[in-house]
Amino acid sequence: MKFGEKLKMIWHDKGLRGRLFFVLGALFISRLLASIPIPGIDSSKLSAFFSGSGSEFLGFLNIFSGGGLSNLSIVMLGVGPYISASIIMQLLTMMFPKMKAMYQEEGEAGRAKFSQYSRILSIPLAFIQGFAFLGLLAKAGVITQLTLGETITNILIVVAGSTLLMWVGELMTEFGIGNGVSLLIFAGIVSRLPQAISQMSLSFDVSQIPVYLLFLVLGLVVIYSVVFISEAERPVPVTYAKRVRGSQTSGGVSTYLPLRVSQAGVIPIIFGMSILLIPQMLFQFLAGVLSAGTLKDIIDFLNNLFSNNWFYGIAYFVLVFFFTYFYTAITFDPENISKNLQQSGAFIPGVRPGQSTSEYLGKVLSRITLFGALFLGGIAVLPIIVKAATGISAIAIGGTALLIVVSVVIDLLKKIDAQITMREY
Repeated sequence: MKFGEKLKMIWHDKGLRGRLFFVLGALFISRLLASIPIPGIDSSKLSAFFSGSGSEFLGFLNIFSGGGLSNLSIVMLGVGPYISASIIMQLLTMMFPKMKAMYQEEGEAGRAKFSQYSRILSIPLAFIQGFAFLGLLAKAGVITQLTLGETITNILIVVAGSTLLMWVGELMTEFGIGNGVSLLIFAGIVSRLPQAISQMSLSFDVSQIPVYLLFLVLGLVVIYSVVFISEAERPVPVTYAKRVRGSQTSGGVSTYLPLRVSQAGVIPIIFGMSILLIPQMLFQFLAGVLSAGTLKDIIDFLNNLFSNNWFYGIAYFVLVFFFTYFYTAITFDPENISKNLQQSGAFIPGVRPGQSTSEYLGKVLSRITLFGALFLGGIAVLPIIVKAATGISAIAIGGTALLIVVSVVIDLLKKIDAQITMREY
């Protein structure tokens, strides 16, 4: 079906049109919430704080908040607490077999229960993150001196805002199309593009045209690479044994099992970013609270260490690499796949059913995941490398943001195409 015909079907199909309008309405509400600031903000100090040291840290944090952090809105925490809770829950599946069984073996009911636990855990995490970040802003003078009651009110506001945004994301997933949380992050990144383009046009310098062209070429290369790696897969041939029942013969067909190079998608980038943001926020808060002493010196050392681009880049790369393998191991179980193939009378040519098939699938998956992990790690540290080479910050339109945007668009188009195909039949 041609693209024009698909658009026509989307418009004329009431159910699909309603889902798309629901997503657009939810995104509009999220952007509206991101423009409502919390009480007691000094705007001049806020802009100075964002342009000062640690702007990379704040830029990454702003991605999670859906752009709500740049003006300290009521949804300044964004979906960060929910993502942190999801990471903790995913780690628990590796430690407790019951959690793993609930996530992998209990089907939709188990995953719904797993998501519910993540939502509950995100509430205390939102309180901790809100308290730490508001304390950091108060020490920096961005928020004017507030009473204890006003401070508690602000914390409750940002926790409620984060919970509301999480709920909006869940509604988008259920009643819209695509993953709601990913779409909220996508909207936050895209909303910053006009501002970034405006700043570039105001600071336009003819001598910097080669640099601008380099950014354009680099962006196109990253987009092409993301699409290529996201769609790349390793087909594993599978043959179904022939079954003879009376005069009827079934089976004997050959197909393949697609193993994606980037099985984890954009999740490792989000997980790695979350893990790095939490200690940075904590160390910056403690550095402003503690007085002189040994503990203060240790916190200052750790704060400076995380502010170092080389250390930050290496740590980010390692975390993304690790989480790529980690999330792939959670979502794809070779033993379970091998068991299902054996029960359905299927086998991989040249490989014995059972344990041998499981080991073969694990070996193939480990090899192709290596390329996916290296690619994701390289994309993650690309803005840091670009800034070191050109001196221009590319957080808003850099590798991480571009990867999230392209991955979300690809996933959304696939979901829309699946809905159209279902309606055709």
